[in-house]
Amino acid sequence: MTQLGLRTDHYELTMLQAALRSGAASRRCVFEVFTRSLPGRRRYGIAAGLGRLLAALPGFRFDEDALSFLAATGVVDATTCDWLASYEFGGSIDAYAEGEAYFPGSPVLVVEGTFAECVVLETLVLSVLNHDSAVAAAASRIVSVAGSRPCIEMGSRRTHEEAAIASARAAYLAGFATTSNLAAGRLFGVPTAGTAAHAFTLVHDDEAAAFAAQVESLGTSTTLLVDTYDVEAGIRAAIATAGPTLGAIRLDSGDLISGAHRARALLDELGARDTRIVVTSDLDENAVARLAAAPVDAYGIGTSVATGGGVPTAGLIYKLVARETADGLAPVEKRSVGKGSRGGRKWATRRLVDGVAAAEHVWIANPPPARDDERPLLHPVVREGAVLAVADLVAAREHCRRSIAELPAEATKLSEGDPAIDTVFEEVPA
Repeated sequence: MTQLGLRTDHYELTMLQAALRSGAASRRCVFEVFTRSLPGRRRYGIAAGLGRLLAALPGFRFDEDALSFLAATGVVDATTCDWLASYEFGGSIDAYAEGEAYFPGSPVLVVEGTFAECVVLETLVLSVLNHDSAVAAAASRIVSVAGSRPCIEMGSRRTHEEAAIASARAAYLAGFATTSNLAAGRLFGVPTAGTAAHAFTLVHDDEAAAFAAQVESLGTSTTLLVDTYDVEAGIRAAIATAGPTLGAIRLDSGDLISGAHRARALLDELGARDTRIVVTSDLDENAVARLAAAPVDAYGIGTSVATGGGVPTAGLIYKLVARETADGLAPVEKRSVGKGSRGGRKWATRRLVDGVAAAEHVWIANPPPARDDERPLLHPVVREGAVLAVADLVAAREHCRRSIAELPAEATKLSEGDPAIDTVFEEVPA
């Protein structure tokens, strides 16, 4: 299956079938992607995955194999299969820029078109944005405490093989320096890095032989893994092999704080004052924060970033907020206990005071008046089904850096807390 159509939920298509019968399928509608709260009581979210979503949109089709499956299994009837055979999204999408911070109620994506063409996109939209935004939020928290020390994304072994590629992209967007995932390098241009594992040391007769082979192959700028047996002996063997110009050593076990101090002292004693120390071993943002005072030069992060730091979804939802009536678009909203929604087409701005974010201002029904102290957050990305120019990953990475820098200082606290800024809703009269 090369097309994306079947990567959706069963009920999206049964809703479509019923809407085709009732006549509601052609009704103009507005859907909105937002979160009711930030998972894990985090203080901000990061909008990520837009580039991947827009790249996937032209391929969201139902080919003959997909239609044969739907017909043979009785998921939908022949009329619906005929409709799906020519499906392509022809509506409009506005979105937060990739890398933008968001908060509860932020309309990070607004999809407008017929009910039929919008509803079948729901699963694709949410699967991409929920995954990538969760990873980006986790990565951003790590980057905020790592400071100027670079972070290497190395979580490919801890998640699905396709998710690993998306994770590397989202982590880079949020400020990670490199990834170990070569597919992310090829597809998205994320810089890649990597040297050797413990198996490389163990396959050789001794540590010195392993180090000599690696240095001969990769040069003295390489990173040697020194904790397979004994760290002190490993460091001595590394410098004896590569000399004092060795690029880096890697510590992957034990008490990393005390280990880094001992390693730095020994490297300096051996004349390798410029040899960097890279630490790995199931690090997360809290471990990185504890290592802030240690003589560490870079962090390798795997599980905690690839799995969203224990929060594997951003909690984004896709809700109908307006539908066509005889008098134009009318707001609709859920009133379910604990799962309500706010009706009406939305626009959003970020209110700034002296350059610092003070509020997320969400405007309902009509576009807001221009203000010098607010910047618009929603931008057109699709019109009449055509994808417009979208910022590349490097630009999105820079946008993320600026967006986080704009937030108040408490936004980067690691403790659970309220959103860094409030979301204020206001209706704009016609």
